[in-house]
Amino acid sequence: MDKPALLAHIIQRLNADLQQAVLAAEAAHADATHEESVAENQYDTLGLEASYLAAGHSRRVLELREALVRYNALSLRPHDAERGIQLTSLVCLTDEQGQLQHLFLGPEGAAGKFDSAQGEVLLISPQAPLARQLLGLQEGDQLQVAGKSLTVVAYD
Repeated sequence: MDKPALLAHIIQRLNADLQQAVLAAEAAHADATHEESVAENQYDTLGLEASYLAAGHSRRVLELREALVRYNALSLRPHDAERGIQLTSLVCLTDEQGQLQHLFLGPEGAAGKFDSAQGEVLLISPQAPLARQLLGLQEGDQLQVAGKSLTVVAYD
């Protein structure tokens, strides 16, 4: 998968996730403010629980909107052999058993995993421990993650 197509797919997925989150937040808010959610006694916490759920969904909506802003403003960087792996790099790693893993270093890892022609692509943020180890590495460089040795096969 080329980076522009992957970026478009990430933005599309974030938009879909945002639509679902907005619907969930609206439903949770409606439940929290419904007349049947009013506490009948001190042990009736239905309304309180519904308000916590509504607040959580609202936070998720804000997070997704912020992620969309960052991904819509993202400029894909070209391969730079001098700088090595950097933000917007599409990285291919292999482990000791020869299993390949594809990663995309985005401004955040909000959208998860994607299926592509190369297989599954995992979206990670620069704050992730794996991403911090990858930044600046070149093809052929090795790193240790959770007791496993990984090798950078390629990056774009």
